[in-house]
Amino acid sequence: MNTNAHHVGITVSDLDSTLAFYRDALDLPVVSRFEVGGEEFATAVSVDGASARFAHLDGGDVRVELVEYDPVGTDADEPTLNRPGATHLGLSVDDVDAAVAELPSDAETLSEPQTTESGTRIAFVRDPEGNLVELLDA
Repeated sequence: MNTNAHHVGITVSDLDSTLAFYRDALDLPVVSRFEVGGEEFATAVSVDGASARFAHLDGGDVRVELVEYDPVGTDADEPTLNRPGATHLGLSVDDVDAAVAELPSDAETLSEPQTTESGTRIAFVRDPEGNLVELLDA
């Protein structure tokens, strides 16, 4: 088996507003937008009658996939980084401090940028739906 990362998927309840954040605030170019439905899709995702709207963004070495399902499932608990199964999207940037300063005023950050013991400068933010995104110096 030859395995390569293709995308990181994030399920959202409002594709348009979440896409705007990733595109405009985080500067990820939109690669494509499309819809998928039908019995085969519903079977593959194990959601009766499922259809979905997708947006793929160029994350450099991996695509970022935002997906809005119909029917919408129940909200997950607010993600915290120390919870088993927690996920986050890590994006390298040229300057973490500048990237955080350029975020919209309503963007939630977990803290000001920090330099870890390993010497990496990081900051965690939440997208409009509460999903965690790590910004780190490239």
